[in-house]
Amino acid sequence: MKNYRIFALTAAIGLLLDQLSKIYIGGTFELHQTLTVVKGFFNITYVRNPGAAFGILADNAIRLPFFVGVSLLAGIGILWYLRKVDRKDSWQHFALGLLFSGAIGNLIDRIRLGEVIDFLDVHWYQYHWPAFNIADSAICVGVAILLLCSWREERQKKQTKNA
Repeated sequence: MKNYRIFALTAAIGLLLDQLSKIYIGGTFELHQTLTVVKGFFNITYVRNPGAAFGILADNAIRLPFFVGVSLLAGIGILWYLRKVDRKDSWQHFALGLLFSGAIGNLIDRIRLGEVIDFLDVHWYQYHWPAFNIADSAICVGVAILLLCSWREERQKKQTKNA
């Protein structure tokens, strides 16, 4: 039960931070307004993304039902997979909490607004990475942690096999 708490706490905090940041940005900034945080590297820029990562499917008529369905399936899949994770593996519970908060955070935007609020604008002078949000960050970090956990497990299996 201990690690389900890690999952639940991580998911709740991630979702809360994501939604509060989006409410703040949507209520404080005008669309496309930019605030320079670190000149030549990082801005807060309020944009809306009707598509997926990098605006994929932004102009497609089925995008909203598609993304809502994918987010719901991802949430269900994460909860299903959580049951199979070793209760002692705190890192995987933490990673799944991040993934869940990211999927649900962007799902809430899609249902509420029909698109996702993005505002983290990382760039190197004129070379910009597409704007993203806390939910996107949680998903990326969660995937990275799961990949490291998988690599660790494979490494341990090889060491056990060779011993």
